[in-house]
Amino acid sequence: MTTLTRQAIRATAHCLTGCAVGEILGMVIATWLGLRTVPSVVLAVVLAFGFGYALTMRPVVAAGLGLRAAVGVALAADTVSITVMEIVDNGFILAVPGAIDANLSDPLFWGSLAASLAVAFVAALPVNRALIARGRGHAAVHSHH
Repeated sequence: MTTLTRQAIRATAHCLTGCAVGEILGMVIATWLGLRTVPSVVLAVVLAFGFGYALTMRPVVAAGLGLRAAVGVALAADTVSITVMEIVDNGFILAVPGAIDANLSDPLFWGSLAASLAVAFVAALPVNRALIARGRGHAAVHSHH
């Protein structure tokens, strides 16, 4: 496995962590509140982007970069990857019959959510690899550590 591929796997796993926290929290809250499809997806996507950016910004700010600059780094590093993950993840959930309407005690809820995140990882990996190869994406983050 090449160094570039290893970097892409780490970057994708890092990105997926933030996306997964936001996505799971969003879907749990939406399900608990009984929200319909569109508000559920919107809440999950907003939280996925928020947590994804926050996880990228934390070490950059800790390394001494100002908050405004850290926001710029996070936006540049994660926007494409998170967008791909969210399109694939939510598309998968919407494609599984009954998944978006499943309740928290239903194995369909948790199984489809776990599967959607795995599929999102696979979809985002080549995107992150291409970005890193061009000196973009998480390559920019590591220059600030």
